[in-house]
Amino acid sequence: MSAETRINERIRVPEVRLVGPNGEQVGIVRIEDALRLAREADLDLVEVAAQARPPVCKLMDYGKFKYESAQKARESRRNQQQTVIKEQKLRPKIDPHDYETKKGHVTRFLGQGHKVKVTIMFRGREQSRPELGFRLLQRLAEDVGDLAFVEASPKQDGRNMTMVLAPNKKVAKTPKQQQAQADAEAAEPTPAS
Repeated sequence: MSAETRINERIRVPEVRLVGPNGEQVGIVRIEDALRLAREADLDLVEVAAQARPPVCKLMDYGKFKYESAQKARESRRNQQQTVIKEQKLRPKIDPHDYETKKGHVTRFLGQGHKVKVTIMFRGREQSRPELGFRLLQRLAEDVGDLAFVEASPKQDGRNMTMVLAPNKKVAKTPKQQQAQADAEAAEPTPAS
């Protein structure tokens, strides 16, 4: 069955339930009468509910209807938010300075409203000590606890251990909000000493 809306002569049923151009119920009429009413009003006969018995048709300007529905679809796509998952990779024997750098990246990603997948890669004999990776992930989760919550707890997956952090709703700001806040702070006059 075609997903395209049937209009005018493409509607091939003996009678339809007709709805007028202003939404008023006309009633069940023969298809010839409905097409004649549509031509007189300089409108199209559009099938709006093909499953009903008899099918429901409405008198409307089909071009305008199609344009408005495309606008609504475009607007709904614009308002959808893309979820982005950033990844940060660590090693169990990470240097304290490197850990702080990686934690800074995670904090930045969470501040931008992205989810972060933290992966700890084990090599060789490190695989026999998964508790080191688990402790490192717990430490990272505690360090960024004010910005995020643990969406997927740490789990071992072969040579890797992963955990997913998601930003707290009240803390996460969009890049536009962050830019507006930065602009507002830059515009404030600094107190003279």
